[in-house]
Amino acid sequence: MIRMFHVRKTFGASVALRDINLHIRKGEFAFITGPSGAGKTTLLRLIFGADRPTSGHILIDGINLGRISKKRLDYLRRKVGFVFQDFKLLPNKTVFENVAIALEVMGEGPSYVRKKTHQTLRSLGLEKKETLFPLQLSGGEQQRVAIARAIVKNPMLLLADEPTGNLDPDLTKEIMLLFKTIHMKGTTVVIATHNKGLLDMTAQRKILLRRGEILGEA
Repeated sequence: MIRMFHVRKTFGASVALRDINLHIRKGEFAFITGPSGAGKTTLLRLIFGADRPTSGHILIDGINLGRISKKRLDYLRRKVGFVFQDFKLLPNKTVFENVAIALEVMGEGPSYVRKKTHQTLRSLGLEKKETLFPLQLSGGEQQRVAIARAIVKNPMLLLADEPTGNLDPDLTKEIMLLFKTIHMKGTTVVIATHNKGLLDMTAQRKILLRRGEILGEA
């Protein structure tokens, strides 16, 4: 599913990632872990295609991101869900609209958008929150909306950047259960986190990143 060969990413004189070699199999659930500043977010953004590596190659589902057109990259990204650290919900749109927009930009018809959005929100226990705006929700509810927006398009790959960073331990367990449920349906899941409590909840693969280098696995 994900293959990275000698990937390096720099921002000016700063090196964010150096010589990254990584293989995450289709259907796997993996964590990218390490302290703040280790390069976790940069790594996810490269996998998503939001940034390009300075050197090296990245293959997603057998497609080399450095050798495809922007149009094909945009199409591939439709198959990838991304849960951002700060949610990135649109404050002037309702919960329903925030989730539906992921399907609308793909050109799906209104009937399908309504049905699929209602279905996804219901599966995450948000059916009674559809008409509310993000600022009317708790942190845990906002995170669930962000997850709903990421999975409504049935992605083959789900990426999450510090998805429980602002949540208490009980909500962390709840969100983790959601990710496990999504994974059990066949989606490849990759979560970047430095939350030790979250990591202790699971025996899934953990890839250790520090100062832009993979140190090993746990």
